[in-house]
Amino acid sequence: MNEQAAGSTSRRSSLHGHWSSRLAFVMAVTGSAVGLGNIWKFPYVVGEYGGGAFVMVYLVAVFAVGLPIMTSEILLGRRGRRNPIATMRILGEEEGSTRHWQWLGGIGVLAGFLILSFYSVIAGWILSYIVNSFTGAYSGADLERVVSLFETTSSSLTISTIGHTVFMVMTAVVVALGVQHGLERAIRILMPLLMVLLLVLVAYSYIEGDFARAVEFMFTPNFDALTSEAVLVALGQAFFTLSVGMGTVMAYGAYLPEGTPITSSALTVVLADTLIAILAGLVIFPIIFANGLDPASGPGLVFEALPLAFGQMPGGIYFGALFFVLVTFAAWTSSIGLIEPAVAWIVETFYRPRAEAAIIVAFAAWLLGMGTVFSFSIGKDVVFWQGTIFDNVEYLSTNILLPIGGLLITVFAGWVLCRNSSSEELGVGTGFIYRGWRFMARFVAPAAVVLVFLHATGLIKL
Repeated sequence: MNEQAAGSTSRRSSLHGHWSSRLAFVMAVTGSAVGLGNIWKFPYVVGEYGGGAFVMVYLVAVFAVGLPIMTSEILLGRRGRRNPIATMRILGEEEGSTRHWQWLGGIGVLAGFLILSFYSVIAGWILSYIVNSFTGAYSGADLERVVSLFETTSSSLTISTIGHTVFMVMTAVVVALGVQHGLERAIRILMPLLMVLLLVLVAYSYIEGDFARAVEFMFTPNFDALTSEAVLVALGQAFFTLSVGMGTVMAYGAYLPEGTPITSSALTVVLADTLIAILAGLVIFPIIFANGLDPASGPGLVFEALPLAFGQMPGGIYFGALFFVLVTFAAWTSSIGLIEPAVAWIVETFYRPRAEAAIIVAFAAWLLGMGTVFSFSIGKDVVFWQGTIFDNVEYLSTNILLPIGGLLITVFAGWVLCRNSSSEELGVGTGFIYRGWRFMARFVAPAAVVLVFLHATGLIKL
């Protein structure tokens, strides 16, 4: 890149303000990463794929694949200082490539928007479970009753619509208030509360659950049980858990102050996200084992197995409610990140006030999310391509758009962005750390994401 271009990037600043500190940025990105993937999906895939060996592969994948992609996305966000679409257009032109890289930004914005539409519906179910906990809906219940409770909740047009609407309003209000007064203020409150709740629930599981068995299950590897399918699932979970490829990290990176170290910040986020996922497992598995339930319960682990367990345990009504409050906080911090790229794009492209942009995006996502509501209620028999409306939106966003977005991010950062540009932005010189990131971004991460994509789309079967 020429000297003039380098100067222009140094003078470019965010149009939306900046994070007040490195801690605020780390908490925001961690909040976007920590969501249903950590507290709902991670425990059940660990249960399905054998425990300790899966966890070890997952940990390797997080640092070998997730970390370089997250570092790359933050780097691009701060260098461009715009919404993901504009950022990739600007950087493509500055690097002597093409403005068509803006389509990469568009993929991220679209993926985040699509995920938000059904994410909000699931979060709405969680809100209803908080109410169910306090009302004793599953206290002393048997398996048939808790399964019926989930079916009633998910298939009810009224319950799902109310929960979906409330959660989307919660998300829009935070984003409408801006970076520091909305995003940062919410994150500074929600993330500490999330950690406190998580630690309280770990203590409860330690006292009332089979903690020793849970630790053995999660951390004693049985590599004989590790299949190639499990390895690919671990790669996919490591990729998806960090919320990369959907524009959130790039948008948040655009608000990162100059001089804030990117590599150490990304590492801190990855460590925090991983710790929370493991702690979530240490909440769930002791309770599951203490009640003789199957850790391989799949997606029903949170909505069926855990309510059954809490319903049989001392103080289970209250700690069950705390658990679902915890999951709500995690979902809320993630949804804020999902909506932000689209809001930033509208503000910058159409010069609309942030509050108006937040309302527009939230309403559009709510409207699309009603397709998910219908998929579990009156429209469950309407199927095409991959299945219901929900099945199609979920498949398109998570199995196609996210892997493609993650792949192109690391390809651009590793191959299109010149060495001077990337080393300047990372601020770590051209030594071991830089060479390590560049090698992983160029070769290891793209290869892993391609495998995730092929597996997710069913193009390879193992």
